[in-house]
Formats: sequence, C-alpha cells, structure tokens
Amino acid sequence: MVEYERHDYDVIVIGAGGAGLRAAIEASARGARTALICKSLLGKAHTVMAEGGIAAALGNVWPQDNWRVHFRDTMRGGKMLNNWRMAQLHAQEAPDRVNELEEWGALFDRTDDGRILQRDFGGHRYARLAHVGDRTGLELIRTLQQHAVHNGIDVFMECTVSRLLKDGDRVSGAVAYWRESGNLLVFNAKSTVLATGGTGKAFAVTSNSWEYTGDGHALAYWAGAELIDMECVQFHPTGMVWPPSVRGILVTEGVRGDGGTLRNSDSERFMFNYIPDFFAAETADTIEEADAWYEDKVNNRRTPDLLPRDEVARAINSEVKAGRGSPHGGVFLDIASRRSTEYIRRRLPSMYHQFKQLAGIDPRERVREEWRSGLYSPAMTERTYAELRARAARLLGEGRAVVLDAMHGRRSERDAVRALAAEHGVPATLAELRIDDATAHARIAGREDDPLRTSDATWAVYEAQRDGFE
Repeated sequence: MVEYERHDYDVIVIGAGGAGLRAAIEASARGARTALICKSLLGKAHTVMAEGGIAAALGNVWPQDNWRVHFRDTMRGGKMLNNWRMAQLHAQEAPDRVNELEEWGALFDRTDDGRILQRDFGGHRYARLAHVGDRTGLELIRTLQQHAVHNGIDVFMECTVSRLLKDGDRVSGAVAYWRESGNLLVFNAKSTVLATGGTGKAFAVTSNSWEYTGDGHALAYWAGAELIDMECVQFHPTGMVWPPSVRGILVTEGVRGDGGTLRNSDSERFMFNYIPDFFAAETADTIEEADAWYEDKVNNRRTPDLLPRDEVARAINSEVKAGRGSPHGGVFLDIASRRSTEYIRRRLPSMYHQFKQLAGIDPRERVREEWRSGLYSPAMTERTYAELRARAARLLGEGRAVVLDAMHGRRSERDAVRALAAEHGVPATLAELRIDDATAHARIAGREDDPLRTSDATWAVYEAQRDGFE
C-alpha cells in the first residue's frame, strides 16, 4: 500500500501568488482552517513581475477619475468582450484593495501632499497605477506573504498538486507530492481554490518563470470543469530579447508611461501608423501632441505608445514582419534620449538595475541597441540615432576612438562617423574598424569598463582609448 501524508482543512488554496495569498487571507479571516500550497518557494510567484503598478481609481492625481471611468477603460480595452460584471467589480473594489495593502504595510510612492502616487499606463485614460517605483509586484507579494504568515495560515512550499479529488461531482481535495522527495500528500477540504497562474511557458519567449505551465487549467479540466476563452492570451508588448541570456525578461509598461517611445529600425515612431478608429478620438495623431501630453494632459490627447497592450503588441509584430524590426526580432523602446539618468534611476530603479547588471549596459556611459524582445515584444535602446552621433562627436573631440560595428550598421551612419573622425583628426580606418566579439575582448582584456559585452547589434558604438586598439 502506498504511504502518504494526510491533511484536513476547510479550505485549500493551490497557488501562492497575489490572488492565492489574498484568497487564503480572506478564508482564514472568516474562520476557515486554511492551507496554502505552492510548488515553489513562498514569495517567488510571478506576481513580482507586476512591476509598473496596481490600477485603482483613487483619484489622487486626477480627481476626475472614478470607478466608472476605470470600468469604461477596461471594457474598451477588452473590445467589449469582457465579462462586464467582473470588470465592474474590479473597478469598484480596486481602491479598497490598494488601501488595504497600505494598511497591511505596503509602502507606495507618494504625491507631494502625502497621498498614494499614480502613474500613466496603457489603455488608462488617467494616471491610475499605484506603484512602488517599478517594484510594485515585489511589494505586493511581500505584504500579502507577511500578512498570511502572521494570520497563521499553513503553507506547503515546494509541493506540487497533481490531481483534484472528487466525491461524486464535487471536488473534495487534492493529491500532491513533495518536490524534494516525491512523497505523496492527500488534502481533504470542503472548498478548493485554484490560483495557479497562467500558461506562459507554452511560448518560446516569455517573462514567466518555470512554474507557469498551466497546472490549474489541467487540474480543473481533468476534474470535469469547462474552460472558456482559452484563446484570450495577453502578450505584454515589452520585454528583452538580446543578448540571449536576458531573452524574455519583462520591461515594465511604466517605461512608456514615464516617457518611453517605440521606434522601428528607421527610428520612426511607428505607433502613429496603428491607431485604431476605436481609440482615435482620444489618441494623439502627431508627435508634437503626443510629446506635449506628458506635460499637459488636459489640452492634449495621450500618446499612441500607451494604447492597450494588444494594439501595441500587434503593431510591433507588424513592423517586424514588414522588415522594420531590430536584428534580433523586436523593435526599439527609447527613454534615455527623453529622460535624464537621474529621472530613470528614481522612477524606474529596477529597470535601470536590470539593464546595467543583466546586460552590461550603463545608461550614463554607453549606447547600445540591445533592448527589444521577441515576436510581440520590443525592449529598450538607450539613445536614438541622432543622440548616438552627438555622443560619437564628443568622444572624438576628447581624442578618443569610436569603433563602429559595420557588420549591421547602416551606410549613412557609418559615413557620419567617418566624417566625424576626419573632423577630429582620428584616423578613418580606426573609426571604421570592424571587429568580432572574441578579438575585441582579447584586445581590451583587463579593462574595468568593458564596453564590448555583445557587439552583434545594429547600433553598437564602442569606445576605447586609441592605443587600446593599436
């Protein structure tokens, strides 16, 4: 006979992300003996990737905002296919949930008068996202986790549920196993909550961690549930695609909310070509109006870079298919040419750290075309082409060499660098030097500020002391 552990609860919650933790907290608060089961470690749920903020019509930045406007935005973003009652409840209850998180210890960014600050996000008419820099998901999961543990909820970590148990037509518990040992567990429960997250690992490029394999969908289906709207998968428009080590890592929508703009390989802000009639009345159709909107939202319409995610994702895909994407299959997202380093570090600290630590990019120092993602996802370039030329001129003026990777560079840009080199007395052959990664790394071995982490890029401008390449 197979040996197994047995546990009896009133409620078991399978999944320990934001939804699962909040469900367990509510069940426990109502007097139910509650267990929380997660196949990874507590606090490691994908909720941490909700970096940009939590949408709630608090009205702290725009007093005109209210749940009705939020409900309207949600329905329009879903092309009216939404379950209207769920959208209504979400819009009505979101402010209470945010205030609740604050009462439980969450620390949100503040307005000048001390209220919760809110930022712009795609598809939202007003600045509505309560946030903690760009680490909101981490703060959310930390707050809920601590509150759940404080309430005495039993947690089963690294425990994977493989089947739901049934008593007739009713779910009566679950069978699970410890990931470390493989030993079995049986949970008997009066109520079972599935909060297992999505199916992101079904896709080759995803920001989801290894856990997101659709377990909850399968558990429900095997138990006899009907699955609806399985075709409704949301693609986050912005992620990293190069170098391969960062492929799929999320780039928060807050980058565009704080001024980032999408560009194709011709440096064109292409979102103006993809404004649907459904959103045309509220979307700027010129660059001038879109840029003015960031400073004056009353007299200007919002930038098309903040259209709903499905519109942005399809636009990116169209640009890539038309041959106007980046070399590695995405597009460009530019913020550093529009915002200062200090602004980026203050408003988007995780993004700044992510680019610098994971891909070797320092926005204060180097220019790289390394920020874009896969089929539906762009990412970030730190300077536009015009600013790149200005940087090259400054470096050449200081008597330093600028090395252009001509393998993928456009002829017009190579000519521009060649002309700058001649103007500043730097040998043209040096400015046109073509060099592969291995050779470059060998020649700059021992330098602390390694500028050549990855050279295969449309815009890879490298700086080095002149004698470093002789």
